[in-house]
Amino acid sequence: MKHIITRYTSCFFFILSALFLTACARNPEPVSRQGFYFDTVIRITLYDADKPELLEHCFALAETYENMLSKTKENSDVWKLNHAGGAPVELQEDTLRLLRTALSYAELTGGKIDPTIGSVNRLWNFTDPEAAMLPDPSSLTEALAHVDYRRITIEGSRAALNDPGAELDLGFIAKGYIADRIKDYLVSQGVTSALINLGGNVLAIGCKPGGVPFQIGIQKPFAADGSTACVLPVTDLSVVSSGNYERYFLKDGKIYHHILDTETGYPIWNNLSEVTVLCPSSTDGDALSTACFILGAEKGMELIESLPDTEALFITSEGEILRSGGLKTF
Repeated sequence: MKHIITRYTSCFFFILSALFLTACARNPEPVSRQGFYFDTVIRITLYDADKPELLEHCFALAETYENMLSKTKENSDVWKLNHAGGAPVELQEDTLRLLRTALSYAELTGGKIDPTIGSVNRLWNFTDPEAAMLPDPSSLTEALAHVDYRRITIEGSRAALNDPGAELDLGFIAKGYIADRIKDYLVSQGVTSALINLGGNVLAIGCKPGGVPFQIGIQKPFAADGSTACVLPVTDLSVVSSGNYERYFLKDGKIYHHILDTETGYPIWNNLSEVTVLCPSSTDGDALSTACFILGAEKGMELIESLPDTEALFITSEGEILRSGGLKTF
């Protein structure tokens, strides 16, 4: 049985361990703040540190990383790379680190996820469903010709898109990376109990007051009332979900969503509505939830079962929940 199960079950037996009780926060008055970044509402809650200045710094970090990694923010690292005409660009260390990780996942999936998908993403409009239209087929074919992660080169602190028509888009992994960096900061300040919620990315630091796991609800796809499909007890873990219900529009009775096939340029159509990944790193969880959705239930589950300290649940279009080995008791 995987080590991740120990993470879940340890909090259920907190009375037996004085050390564990000491590690988990017990401050009954959490402090919280929310804001709008990365095109979504984010919320950070501290359970053991009544220090609003920590939250101020967290949101300053969120703004810094958005200005660094967003493809639409002028003069961000990603924007500069996309507008360099193929020339090398000096990048900040965080951008280089994230880009290397994104490339490793592109390699792992054989290009099923690809950070150069930006030229295709630009042709779709998922922010305004009422105005959304299908891309022109010839434009889509042209954009697909520029999707190839192998055309990205990194030398020292500089990177280049060797195809001037390629566009970098780190949206499938950036929020996870930012959540991890916010966690690093809070832990460095002595925080042992907190919840970082960046939309579909939830990252728990420790457990709730009294040694109780955080209860993370997994959204039921397309539920009008926002009801949950299931609830998972989580301690010191990242929970990241990707699905076809997050950003989509309807055309002639068919759902067109934002998770795109790097071969066709169209949304992935399989028997899945949602994939949720649980692992220590939100960066990994972000990339894996997208990758597993694209790979489908069978191959996606094979990937999850091959990774240490990683679990997942898949929700099919019929509402069936498929769990990896370490989640089958929940």
